[in-house]
Amino acid sequence: MTSWMVRGAFCVGMALAATQATAQGAAGETSNRVATMSDWSVFTADNPKQCWGVSAPKSSVNTRGGKPATVQRGDILLFVTFRNGGNPSGEISFTGGYGFAAKSTATLELDGQKFDLFTDGEWAWPKTPADDSGLLDALKKGSEAKITAHSDRGTQTVDTFSLTGFTAALAEAQKRCAK
Repeated sequence: MTSWMVRGAFCVGMALAATQATAQGAAGETSNRVATMSDWSVFTADNPKQCWGVSAPKSSVNTRGGKPATVQRGDILLFVTFRNGGNPSGEISFTGGYGFAAKSTATLELDGQKFDLFTDGEWAWPKTPADDSGLLDALKKGSEAKITAHSDRGTQTVDTFSLTGFTAALAEAQKRCAK
């Protein structure tokens, strides 16, 4: 199994846990949400130990052929994750709630800077740990991030995430996984 396959399988597990916790949160209880920092929440899981900050977009725009399109999407989430044997600075990942177009990239735009994210199935992430670190540094300084991607059905999506609470969530997730 390649490291990207392992990372992809890990991301699927995180999304399921975050989705379950979000659904439980609507009912008043969560089993693994440990903190909320403005627009970001922090979750932990064991076996193996992993900790992540996650946020849903503040807005989403879907278009086909340049015209607004009504589409059904699954969970749309931006993550920063810490785990044993992973990047000690954290790993960024994004799920758009759909399958990405084959051989496409997602573009994260932040304060005029653009970062390409490698896509595979329903997940996108920076190509290298160095790319993760550079993007994390930029996210700490920003106020919002826009991710533009293309679905395997020809829809362009633009999801805008608030970064209010990002740095605090990042620090909390990192601290909890250092224990």
